[in-house]
Amino acid sequence: MKQNAFNYSDQPDSSTSRIAVRVTSSAEKAIRAGHPWLYESGITSVSRAGQPGTLAVVFDRKRRFLAIGLYDPDSPIRVKLLHHGSPAIIDASWFRARLGDAIAVRAPLTATSTTGYRLVNGENDRFPGLIVDRYERVLVVKLYTLAWMPYLQGFVTALQDAVSAETIILRLSRRVQNQTDALRDGMVLVGDLPSGPIRFSENNLLFEADVIEGQKTGFFLDQRDNRARVRELANDKQVVDVFAASGGFSVYAAAGGAKSVLSIDASRPALDAARRNMALNRRDHNVAQVQHDVVVGDAFATLSSMAHAQQQFDLVILDPPSFAQRQADIENALHAYARLTKLGLGVLRPGGVLVQASCSSRISAELFFDTIHEAARLEERPLQEIGRTGHALDHPVTFPEGAYLKCLFAFG
Repeated sequence: MKQNAFNYSDQPDSSTSRIAVRVTSSAEKAIRAGHPWLYESGITSVSRAGQPGTLAVVFDRKRRFLAIGLYDPDSPIRVKLLHHGSPAIIDASWFRARLGDAIAVRAPLTATSTTGYRLVNGENDRFPGLIVDRYERVLVVKLYTLAWMPYLQGFVTALQDAVSAETIILRLSRRVQNQTDALRDGMVLVGDLPSGPIRFSENNLLFEADVIEGQKTGFFLDQRDNRARVRELANDKQVVDVFAASGGFSVYAAAGGAKSVLSIDASRPALDAARRNMALNRRDHNVAQVQHDVVVGDAFATLSSMAHAQQQFDLVILDPPSFAQRQADIENALHAYARLTKLGLGVLRPGGVLVQASCSSRISAELFFDTIHEAARLEERPLQEIGRTGHALDHPVTFPEGAYLKCLFAFG
């Protein structure tokens, strides 16, 4: 389906202007260590007012160059730093070089059957506030800051030079959607509007991604390695996949030889996608044989009802959305994780496998794992760990706040 091309000429150009920024000693220390964020509180002076995307050159107390980044006047992270240490020109050549670095990190994936993965992981690939996900020959660029708007044309051009793609879609965070009428979530930057979900391969399994309206960029790519581990553990087991979304873990469990898989989610459209993803893989003997059922409902209430009905499973997967969007949410989030552990163990057969994940960056891995173990101890179901996991190679972490994903595999 054709769609009018995005008119870059209508967009404001902040890319040729500069502002000088001076910082506190603590901010200077963080920047010298390579941190990608400069907070408003770390700034002592700005040479003049800046617009979203104005290039901010950061100097130390002796007026020496520290870094250069994108100015974001509407965010507490006032400058998203692109380059540290020595002066640099931020242009198409810079974008191509950084994209080349990111592609090199993902090189091992290109030798596999996986055609859906994260190509650019924001700050961790030196593109703060911007991610790119790949689904076959469709790329999805997602912006979390309006500061990228003046550079969108240069970035997309560099992206086309670096990666063979038929279509490039733009997705916007809610914050960015509320800040501009010029950009539209789900608009096409290059190519044609897809007529439906994009099919892609992950570890020899097929999935679909709704790149126009789906959550994130259309699929939760970050759990690929954990899904593969579930496939290894699922043989001959009755499995429940809680917060199943579009059924990633469910399909992997079926492919691993599970007797049955129950997918639970509050969203009926998500579970409809889970059914379609399961059907896409019926060519696999194990998937063709599995009994797959879905339940639309609140995860906590559904687990509680199943426990009261004495319904049990050999493998329980708990992969909730982030419970801690803000610092103030941390205590409630920990209570939620503990309650989930209790409810999960309530439907787990003794000696079964518990898989519990967190995508809350404000909850450290140590705190998360300690919370799960303490909840299990209080239930008199101490856990025997199989392993702990973090980020896959296409979701690299290069600064502390960039770490968010952690997952526990344990016998209960």
